[in-house]
Amino acid sequence: MAKKQFKAESKRLLDLMINSIYTHKEIFLREIISNASDACDKLCYLALTDDSVGLDRKDFQIRLRVDKDARLITVSDNGIGMDKADLENNLGVIASSGSYKFKQEVGEDAGDTDVIGQFGVGFYSAFMVADHITVITKKFGSDTAYKWQSSGADGYTITECEKDTVGTDILMHVKEDSEEEKYSEFLESWRLQELVRKYSDYIRFPIRMDVSRTRVKEGSPEDKPEYETYVQEETLNSMVPIWQRSKSSVTTEEYNKFYRDKFHDYQDPQRVISVSAEGAVTYKALLFVPGATPYDYYTKDFEMGLQLYSSGVLIMDKCADLLPEHFRFVRGVVDSPDLSLNISRELLQHDRQLKVIATNLEKKIKADLLKMLRDDREAYETFWKNFGRQIKYGTVAEFGKNRELLQDLLLFYSSTEKKMVTLGEYVERMGEEQKYIYFAAGESLDKIDKLPQMEALQEKGAEVLYFTEEVDEFCAQIIHAYQDKEFRSVLDQEIEDGDAKRSEEAESAHRAAFDFVKETLGDAVKEVKASARLKSHPVCLTAGEHLSFEMEKYLNVVQPDAAIRADRILELNVEHPAFAALENAVTADPEKAKTYARLLYSQALLIAGLPLEDPSAYTDLVCELMK
Repeated sequence: MAKKQFKAESKRLLDLMINSIYTHKEIFLREIISNASDACDKLCYLALTDDSVGLDRKDFQIRLRVDKDARLITVSDNGIGMDKADLENNLGVIASSGSYKFKQEVGEDAGDTDVIGQFGVGFYSAFMVADHITVITKKFGSDTAYKWQSSGADGYTITECEKDTVGTDILMHVKEDSEEEKYSEFLESWRLQELVRKYSDYIRFPIRMDVSRTRVKEGSPEDKPEYETYVQEETLNSMVPIWQRSKSSVTTEEYNKFYRDKFHDYQDPQRVISVSAEGAVTYKALLFVPGATPYDYYTKDFEMGLQLYSSGVLIMDKCADLLPEHFRFVRGVVDSPDLSLNISRELLQHDRQLKVIATNLEKKIKADLLKMLRDDREAYETFWKNFGRQIKYGTVAEFGKNRELLQDLLLFYSSTEKKMVTLGEYVERMGEEQKYIYFAAGESLDKIDKLPQMEALQEKGAEVLYFTEEVDEFCAQIIHAYQDKEFRSVLDQEIEDGDAKRSEEAESAHRAAFDFVKETLGDAVKEVKASARLKSHPVCLTAGEHLSFEMEKYLNVVQPDAAIRADRILELNVEHPAFAALENAVTADPEKAKTYARLLYSQALLIAGLPLEDPSAYTDLVCELMK
């Protein structure tokens, strides 16, 4: 029996297959089972027009057997089989794919037939774990069976043999263990079952295997039961993925169980989004919004992405390209027969199809979130507690590229409504005379409530949005205006047209006192001005239009060496007794007036939540006044 040689380029490709193309050796079982599925699909397709096949779709199966002693893994199918010419063309020439040729010939007439192998290299992935492979096959319509054998790059033999039924058996002799690799793991029944469920769970033909189970021996005493091992044939794969079923045929309980099992979450998902699309790219998707924030969500360890399938075969466990960063919390699966996979079926050759799918999914997710916001406000607020910060981050990311997409999803706490509101709801309530969307930033709702700048607005009943997260002001800055209404900070900017004029008039009337305070504080403040908004409080500190104090705090945390500093504008209430005491001291006791000026500035820093430049000096000032 003469051994035939692979072509020179095939030898090089085989070496590449074994050592470079596949990332994980466990992929071999996925490839062999996928080829078996293709063989069943081909004969199943033929049976539609040829009654002599004598099989319906329900009759096709793939069998998996393992013999630890002989170190053999066998994958068998009752598909179309191969003759000698097929063996020469498909297994003798690496990268020649019978499945691809079949797909080209059948074209659109294939109906629901989904051949998977299109490169003709998947079979050779078995050499990553096997040192010898035997293929025993008999083609439908042929009376002769053939045996193909190879130990790798040294060539192969083809001989006639006996086989009673149509189909193919692939026998893989597993390599001996080495210091670097433990090939024996693939001889464990549980490991093979695990790989089938991971990669081939949705192959549309049953994958069956004899599995050892343990039970209480019949007739054994209850207090000291005896056990026996028995073997039963089990179907390892679920075959029809839940996302291929019509939404009306799947119960909420089934969706929830699938989510919990698939994504190892103890809690049911909050939302289920089912997508079926045909067009430039045909695909189905089943997406879930988790019911709780994953413990590692806001850490560098969290991996985003959807599970990507091609015709029911897992290609990537977490395909990040299918989700935008602002919806990174979504989990789920995408299945498409149209993907341009690379030779290892682990990655895509190019991402045109992914971009189309990702764009469509982004629209679907946003539409579903808006529907929840509109129809089930309580549920949306729960979602917002879990993932609202992510939506805010998405709004400001990439210089606001997605602000128009996301701004309608934002929620902020309202001072008058005492609950979370949308920007649209705020604008609807605005009076005709109100030009701006007012906001105030601070560490908490309670601290914002007590800020001196809020007092006048609270008396008027003006609605103010409270920003309590560091990203909030960046959102306002990036969005800039919503429905032509600009954002304005009530803490750092004048909010009424007459404020500036009233402030100037008060300063003019008390010019000597204001000049004295500015001279005393020097570069510590950019400006000292009269306040038109303070009521019962003597002083407040504002930062102007460009950088707020909350932004200053945040930026100094993320860039500790930058020493970022917002402008400090000291506002004094000329109607407060403390100002009168200061003004009197300017002429009567200038040294005491300096003490008053420094004390008021320190108080303004404390109210704004900013650190005192010299805490010891502040305590000395207080003690001096107590003498």
